[in-house]
Amino acid sequence: MGPLYKSEVRDLARHYNLPNQARKDSQGICFLGKIAFSDFIKHHLGTRQGDLIEYETGAVVGLHEGYWYYTIGQRKGLGLSGGPWFVVRKDIEKNIVYISRNYYSDDKIRNTCKVAAIHWISGRPTDKRDLQVKVRHGEKMYEATLQLSDPQTGVMTIDDNDQGLAPGQFAVFYDADMCLGSGVITEG
Repeated sequence: MGPLYKSEVRDLARHYNLPNQARKDSQGICFLGKIAFSDFIKHHLGTRQGDLIEYETGAVVGLHEGYWYYTIGQRKGLGLSGGPWFVVRKDIEKNIVYISRNYYSDDKIRNTCKVAAIHWISGRPTDKRDLQVKVRHGEKMYEATLQLSDPQTGVMTIDDNDQGLAPGQFAVFYDADMCLGSGVITEG
């Protein structure tokens, strides 16, 4: 299905009268059903108390139940007053979540990151080829360049600032509507 456009896949689903032919695009974790994501994570990873530390000052401003509950750019669910607070960094070994009230300040520009474990399903772009990329869920598509250091690693630069670029997220590369492949963001 790699070289097919999404519209072509939908046409095939209608042609073969598949039960999911009119299903809306999913951005969630489909196998969870009605289970809340946080409940799923708690069941499998449990909790482990750690510090919420203000990024700029190093001050401990609160506690959390495990770094695995937080993503870079997250604002919801921190439970702190005086915000809005945003997650800006995580120290996994020490179970520390760094937060900031100045997430969108000019010194926190995020438009370049390293991508590894790239898996190509429809061709392979050459260095600096004009691509489109999606990161995380959602509809936002960026114009991007990808400078490859080898077929599975490279540096991606997007045409806008995305405060949510973070290690562990996927970057999915497109050429128009055709998905070329994806990789894991390793450094922001």
